[in-house]
Amino acid sequence: MTTKNENLTWKEVNVEHVCQDAWIDFRKCDYELPNGEVIGPVYNYSKHSFAVVVATDENGHFICVRQYRHGIDEITTEFPAGGIEYKEKSDVPYITKDNIVATEEDAFLAARRELQEETGYVSNDWKHLLTIPANATLSNSRVHIYAATGCKKVSSQELDETEFLYVKLLPEEELLKRIHGGDFKQSIHVLAYYLFKEKQNN
Repeated sequence: MTTKNENLTWKEVNVEHVCQDAWIDFRKCDYELPNGEVIGPVYNYSKHSFAVVVATDENGHFICVRQYRHGIDEITTEFPAGGIEYKEKSDVPYITKDNIVATEEDAFLAARRELQEETGYVSNDWKHLLTIPANATLSNSRVHIYAATGCKKVSSQELDETEFLYVKLLPEEELLKRIHGGDFKQSIHVLAYYLFKEKQNN
C-alpha cells in the first residue's frame, strides 16, 4: 500500500533511440530520481506484446512446440505463442513505446491465429488467464496468457519462413518432468501452466 507522501517515480529527462525498427525500440535514457539526482544511461526497450496459449487436446494432453531460442542457444519445449501485430493500427512502420500495447481483442485474435498456425489445432473453449508486463524492469511489452481446451486438429502447420518448430503432445506428468528437469525453459510459459491449473481448480 502506498501513502500520499510516497514518491517513488523516476522522471525521464533524456532519451536516445539506439535502435528503432520493426522489431525493437531500444532506448538509452537519463532519469531524475525522487531525490533530484539524475542517473544514466539506463537502458530499456519495447518489442511486440505477445500471446501465450496453454492448449490441451480432447485427451487432456498439452499441445507444445519444440523450437530453437537464440537467447540461450538451445532448443526448448514451450507452449504456442506469438507476437501481436501493430502495423495496421500504427502511423509509423517501426516500434514505439505506445504502439506495442495491444487490446485484449487484438491479443485474443493473435492467440487463436498462433495456435492454429503453429500446431494446426483450434478450440471453441477459451479463457483469458492473465495480462502482465513480460519484463517490468526493462520493457513495457505485455504478455497475454490464454487457455484453450478440447482442441481439435483441423489443419497442417502454416509457419513463417523463419519459423522452424514441431508439435509435441505431452501428458501432464511428462510436461511437469520437463518443467522441473530444465527442458521447459520459458519462465512466462511456466507461469502460464500454473495459472491454467489454478483456473481448473477454481
